[in-house]
Amino acid sequence: MKKFDELSEGEILALAISLEEEDERVYADFAEGLRHDFPATAAIFDGMREEESGHRRRLIELHRQKFGEHIPLIRRQDVRGFVERKPIWLVKPLGLDAVRKQASAMEFETRQFYEKSAARTHDASIRQLLDDLAAVERGHETRAQELKEEEFRPGVKEDEDRARRRLFVLQIVQPGLAGLMDGSVSTLAPVFAAAFATHKSWDAFLVGLAASIGAASAWASLKLSPTMAV
Repeated sequence: MKKFDELSEGEILALAISLEEEDERVYADFAEGLRHDFPATAAIFDGMREEESGHRRRLIELHRQKFGEHIPLIRRQDVRGFVERKPIWLVKPLGLDAVRKQASAMEFETRQFYEKSAARTHDASIRQLLDDLAAVERGHETRAQELKEEEFRPGVKEDEDRARRRLFVLQIVQPGLAGLMDGSVSTLAPVFAAAFATHKSWDAFLVGLAASIGAASAWASLKLSPTMAV
């Protein structure tokens, strides 16, 4: 792993190309994940993806002019100081607010990278491009923060709010109620069986107590399972 200050101008351009490609893919994932329920927001991310693609092409062309055709693969994890990002496929289903916050953080980080990179370069054309991209990213930060209001046709925001409430019911409320009902049946069934078989309330109480302890233990083990911690 290299320090940022150790990168050459060619390596800075190669890293910038990699960052733009990653951001482009992330915005494409955002758009695809939101398209069904939040089409207006997905359209905004489509536009941001296209802009990142344009930045990448400009960087590639400049690298070709200055350093030749071969672009070394330098990724964010190869350089100290970059924030680790959780892969998109691990955070599905995508939440609208979480996506907007992550987009804003991405643009802020990218702007800082371009500003610091421009300050370290001596080639005028490289510095000019990096300064230009820093200015663009500065505008993107504001755009990412204003996704709730921008480019929404009349009624679209209300449609997306309804979609968000519908997803909350489908993803959180219904599974929770189903689990509650299933757990209740699993716990109460032995109690009724014991009461019917023995006709003794104390025996039914002991069976119910045992069933409740078993259910609590199972729930605790599920919550503590490493596979669920993600």
